[in-house]
Amino acid sequence: MEAAASLRLGTSAFTAAGWPGSFYPASLKPAEYLSYYAQHFDTVEVDSTFYRSPSASMVKNWYARTPKGFLFAAKFPQIITHEKTLEDCDSEMQEFLATMELLGEKLGPLLIQLPYFNSKAFGNGKEFLGRLQRFLDKLPKKGQFAVEVRNKSWLGAELYDVLRQRGVALALIDHPWMPRPREMLAKGDPITADFTYIRWLGDRKGIEAVTKSWDKTIVNRQRELEEWVEACRNFNQRSISIFAYANNHYAGHAPATVRLFWELWRKK
Repeated sequence: MEAAASLRLGTSAFTAAGWPGSFYPASLKPAEYLSYYAQHFDTVEVDSTFYRSPSASMVKNWYARTPKGFLFAAKFPQIITHEKTLEDCDSEMQEFLATMELLGEKLGPLLIQLPYFNSKAFGNGKEFLGRLQRFLDKLPKKGQFAVEVRNKSWLGAELYDVLRQRGVALALIDHPWMPRPREMLAKGDPITADFTYIRWLGDRKGIEAVTKSWDKTIVNRQRELEEWVEACRNFNQRSISIFAYANNHYAGHAPATVRLFWELWRKK
């Protein structure tokens, strides 16, 4: 898929139940999946790093199996974001960053994906912002980082300022809990870095009640993607680099979601 110079689209993970025989040729060996994927997309969001920090040999293998110009985004491990909640996790953070840096020029944005926090985790948004600031200040100055927040009420000028001052992107997500792009843009500028990071997530619980095999589209997301095309055109005009990743839970088959976005993008 030919991309605009500042627009990269891929999927969240490059393997999934149902992909062999739909996206991947049925005869293809799993060891060949990433190389095949990289013939169709120029970036991927690695989901497996959420569960554990990858080994050096795994990261070197990713590098070897992808062409020049390919970029890997990846999630911070859940021990940092969910278990330790950005606190007392310096060793885990350093291990993860050092390993991911083995990708060299193929390393793209790293995502700090946070869960929804109830009042037991943080009494209010200011308490959360204080901890977030302390964590972000420990990140290396080089590199690209994005933060995903799932507490809708915390979105706004205070959070945006914290991220903007540090050149960290706010992850824009299409999720039932969160505002639509037009709603978010109407309330302020959510662009806090020289790039933006978009995730098409969908309703995981709802779609898994219908299927857990991700071989075809089962939810029509054209209307939603048309809105994202509009938002991305706005970002593109501002010379903002865009990374966007589709999850299977969004419509049923992440590669098809990306294809539909490109079709809509090229029409307008």
